[in-house]
Amino acid sequence: MHIREFLAIEKVERADGDLEQEINGLIYDSRQAAPGRLFFAVAGEKVDGHDYIDEAVRRGAAAVVFSRQEISPKAPAAIQVKNVRRTMALWAAEFFGRPSERLTLVGVTGTNGKTTLSFLVESILHAAGLEPGVIGTVNYRYQGREFPSHHTTPEAIEVQQLLADMVRSGVRSVAMEASSHALAQERVRALAFDIGVFTNLSRDHLDYHHDMEDYFLAKSRLFTDYLSASPKPHKAAVIFGEDPRAQELFGMLRGTHIDVWSYGEGPRWDVRPLRVERDVNGLRGTVHARKNILDFHSTLVGAANLQNILGAIGVASALKLDPRAIAEGIDKLGSVPGRLERVPNRLGITILVDYAHSPDALEKVLGAVRPLTGGKLVTVFGCGGDRDRGKRPVMGEIAGRLSDVTVLTSDNPRTESPIAILEEIEGGIRRTEAIKLDIFTLQSRGAESRKSISESRRGYFVEANRRTAIGIALSIARPGDLVLIAGKGHEDYQILGTEKIHFDDREVAREEAEAGAGV
Repeated sequence: MHIREFLAIEKVERADGDLEQEINGLIYDSRQAAPGRLFFAVAGEKVDGHDYIDEAVRRGAAAVVFSRQEISPKAPAAIQVKNVRRTMALWAAEFFGRPSERLTLVGVTGTNGKTTLSFLVESILHAAGLEPGVIGTVNYRYQGREFPSHHTTPEAIEVQQLLADMVRSGVRSVAMEASSHALAQERVRALAFDIGVFTNLSRDHLDYHHDMEDYFLAKSRLFTDYLSASPKPHKAAVIFGEDPRAQELFGMLRGTHIDVWSYGEGPRWDVRPLRVERDVNGLRGTVHARKNILDFHSTLVGAANLQNILGAIGVASALKLDPRAIAEGIDKLGSVPGRLERVPNRLGITILVDYAHSPDALEKVLGAVRPLTGGKLVTVFGCGGDRDRGKRPVMGEIAGRLSDVTVLTSDNPRTESPIAILEEIEGGIRRTEAIKLDIFTLQSRGAESRKSISESRRGYFVEANRRTAIGIALSIARPGDLVLIAGKGHEDYQILGTEKIHFDDREVAREEAEAGAGV
């Protein structure tokens, strides 16, 4: 494309220089600059692309797009716009041929449940013969290919390029997680959504958003902005009706041409269960979805996963998919990486690894797994460093209240002191009946001490080393107990300071279980 073709997409503030140049690539990282490439000076949270315009030009960039009024870049072509991110998304869509218009595109947003619901939708789309791809937290995947996910939702250029690659490979539908960051930062601008899904809203990412209202408004943009602007002829919103903010979202969509589907366990919702059986082996039952009744079976466990299943049925119903394909897709999804993922062991205990890293997610997952065990519930968790500190004592209180034994440990401490993080979490757990337990006594007394702990209730340990913490949890668990390792889920790393080391809760739990969980 030539620069003048880009200028026809949306009005710009000013455009100077050689506007007849042909552009062969779009970038926002000055290190990728080369002849023929157009550089977007994106202002990030820590780095401002305007500071790297000169470097991009030195490396041969054909043009730069910027927003600061006080500068005049010395580039072959310089285009000033009001919002660089918005322009980048619009131009990227055009550059890559607007691929989302040739796909059935489902966008999923919410604090919790995005990944599992996307996996369910993917499985259903596959059963319906719609050749799905996925863009999400665990990875980006399609047609047997997988790529690491650096962000839940990539930057606009990567999104459009990924979708274009999917179209070329024969993909017909995509399930896409839309993070609040992506929605606020215009990364999904110009995507032709067919369906938007809202799973819930609870405290998270307040290190980025000003407050919960700002967080909600970012999430709502999937529907009020991006879905509304989609050129698709038949659009639908699928909303978890039992969330406290759902009524606001329903109100925002009233009077639009968007078909609104609600889901939940109550009788008032469009998609609701008529009968459900749940145990440690999964969920099964019958669901009403407007005019359809369908039976389902899933190996996923817990109330949160029932909500995810209902949401996925809502998506499939809005797309008018065959009920048989819906049931088949749900049945064929065996597990979701790091989402109540079971770790096999020979100790006679249930070990589950989950990504829950917000107060609401932790409370829901603990409530979901409590009925699955006749013994103790032992929880291992921590909170990430350089993130929202306010949630730490809240999560400590939740764990102390709902677990029999809690092991507080490090998550990704990043550049914060692990001990300082643990002290803030401990401030919350102290508000419960849980009493602090002594690791040194546990180690010195061995089996006798572990037996006494196994018979007590409401206690907690503090151990900054995550491997040791997992070992402690497994060592005090007896046959019939359940150990939940929360916070990191599918992640295979831990960030200590600025260093990323290999660490996978599932691997470590298997190794500690095989070693007899000795401490």
